[in-house]
Amino acid sequence: MRFATYNVEWFDALFDEEAGLIADHSWSARHDVTKAQQTEALGIVFSALDADAVMVIEAPDTHARRDGVAALERFAASFELRARKTMLGFQNQTQQEIMLLYDPDALTVTHDPKESRDAPRFDGEFGIDLDVDAHRDRVHFSKPPLELAATTAKGTELRLIGAHLKSKAPHGAKTRDQVMRASIANRRKQLAQAIWLRVRIAEHLQADETVMVMGDLNDGPGLDEFEELFGRSSVEIIRGDGDEAGRLYDPHASRALQKRLMAQPTTARFFIREEHRFLQALLDYIFVSDELKAKGGRWRIWHPFDDPGCWRAPELREALLLASDHFPVSLDIDI
Repeated sequence: MRFATYNVEWFDALFDEEAGLIADHSWSARHDVTKAQQTEALGIVFSALDADAVMVIEAPDTHARRDGVAALERFAASFELRARKTMLGFQNQTQQEIMLLYDPDALTVTHDPKESRDAPRFDGEFGIDLDVDAHRDRVHFSKPPLELAATTAKGTELRLIGAHLKSKAPHGAKTRDQVMRASIANRRKQLAQAIWLRVRIAEHLQADETVMVMGDLNDGPGLDEFEELFGRSSVEIIRGDGDEAGRLYDPHASRALQKRLMAQPTTARFFIREEHRFLQALLDYIFVSDELKAKGGRWRIWHPFDDPGCWRAPELREALLLASDHFPVSLDIDI
């Protein structure tokens, strides 16, 4: 089977209020890319992926007058994808949903949110002392993780969790001091979200359940100076560093954390306007528990320049650059 995670930048802007796909020459929400170009590019990328299940990050918006599930399924139908059914968990207010697009012949899924004394449901609030002032702060997810109970056609049962942690961008800050304070506060909140998610993961592992965590963690080893300030990245928290019996595995995260001075794998590419250059970062992951790691699956970052298969296919290479500022990550595994 092939599992994938893919952050599609402003997928929502490609659909009208009736959830119809827009493929005209008006501008998309991506810089200098039309809706027709982005739609065609996404069709090429999703078709090349040919995945049994894709955790779509920044999926089309769902609200009282808009059906994001119907939008994503219409997209799948337009390009005759095997992954043609959609599962949505808790809706959010950011116009960027988390949805699983999957092949119902290969996988059965149910939205199955959990809660416990230590880890409330992800649409609730989590109490934690963020700034060591003996006062418990209340933390919320702007994008509640998607929790699924899944069974493969072979009968393998697993817990799938799709996550998109909050960005650390210091919105609204103008002075250097304001930027610093906002950045530190946002990092605290993001780490609290990572802790909340890790508690849930640990509970599944303690119950001997098979776990796969997929998505954009908006964080990675060495990504910014605040990692040194706080000691750990969100990736290390979710991976379970310090808990050898319950550590999750992603080979790209392991490589990056072990060899920080060497070239790192990357899953996203952003243009830094002030510096007139591109920044590449490792933000997207597929973490698995020990039972899945033991099966020896193959992870792949569909990077247009770093992956030989993508580089040698000009149509796919160009499509990856037009479709999003992130690239898909896939895992091929026999389950």
